[in-house]
Amino acid sequence: MPEEAQRTVQTRQLFYIPGYDPVPPRRYRELYRKEGAEQAAISGYSLEMTPKSKGVKNFGWGIHAKIDGQSVETQAEILFWADIVQSSMDQNIPRTYLLLLTTAWEYIGTGALFGLMKLRIGPVLAALYPVAMLLLQLLLAIALGGAAYFLSATYLHWSVGLLLGAAILCGVLIWFKRKDAKLFAYYLMHDYGYSARFKGENSPELETRMAEFTDRIADAMQSDVDEVLVVGHSSGAHLAVSILADLLRQGRVPADGPRLGLLTLGQVIPMVSFLRNAARLRGDLNYLCQQDRLSWVDVSAPGDGATFALCDPVAVSGVAPETGQLHPLVLSAAFTQTLSEAKRKELNRRFFRLHFQYLCAFDQPKDYDYFKVTAGPQFLGDRFANRGHSPSRITRAVNPHTSQSR
Repeated sequence: MPEEAQRTVQTRQLFYIPGYDPVPPRRYRELYRKEGAEQAAISGYSLEMTPKSKGVKNFGWGIHAKIDGQSVETQAEILFWADIVQSSMDQNIPRTYLLLLTTAWEYIGTGALFGLMKLRIGPVLAALYPVAMLLLQLLLAIALGGAAYFLSATYLHWSVGLLLGAAILCGVLIWFKRKDAKLFAYYLMHDYGYSARFKGENSPELETRMAEFTDRIADAMQSDVDEVLVVGHSSGAHLAVSILADLLRQGRVPADGPRLGLLTLGQVIPMVSFLRNAARLRGDLNYLCQQDRLSWVDVSAPGDGATFALCDPVAVSGVAPETGQLHPLVLSAAFTQTLSEAKRKELNRRFFRLHFQYLCAFDQPKDYDYFKVTAGPQFLGDRFANRGHSPSRITRAVNPHTSQSR
């Protein structure tokens, strides 16, 4: 419907695209339920989870909210690709170390890493962490296995030493792998290696899934809801960019249909767009940033070491047009202002929890409130219409690879 005909949202279709995360989608429902209840209590509004409607094809839930005196009905749906993530993580120890070598070469040998280092050091260190941790594990395993070989060969027999040394080396590596739920070395290696393996292109199975997501969003654009809001978190942000670029190119955003919004949170788009064969993503960034048929808001925070905080993903990727860039609006979640000192201390050193803070309650909220955005009566574009970019926005183009396709 025309914007002037209705200035508030009564019904919304929300699509959430997770990052590289192998967990089942119910985790996101429970996170929304728990954190939404906490934020509602802090901010003084009503938020109630309800069963999903019959029209929701994927895993989802309903939300009944009363915010700023207005009732809103939202249907939330997870665009699920965790099965692809799980499959990509199903690698043994030798294959993981081979992935380490190929990933390091892809980022270092092509100059991508040096470009990324000019933006934010935090996510670069996060990318180097699994490399360093896995190498440390290997060195420790070699040292212990070598010591066992030397002692056994000296006092028993060299063949005994060889067998014992090999057994200890393998045992140490297996032990570390089993402890990865606390160390996250294998998980992060598979995360960064997934994009590097294809040099920035999407895998065939991921392209197929993204086409399915595009079709699902296109269906929602034909419905009678007021707003279709797509949220992409972490690695899900670059998927959301490509999906909505496809949607718009295909002419599947009707002029008289729901308003379309894109919210990217804690994005790591440069980790992919700086790879040499990421021409598809770079072309999608260039195209989407010029479209007036959607609103696009990008939220990040310098306190999150896993994101390229306040980096305009279009500009830093070297694909911003000379004129006509409309999106994204780059905003800071400002953890130092929106989280109390006690809350920040509670989250200190909880690397992954901080990366999910955008989806959680803030005990000193300002204008960014995930639950007001996703379940409240304002359209995404209207909510931030009077906001300018955060002053610390980074726009310098440092990508060594700027080819585009699509």
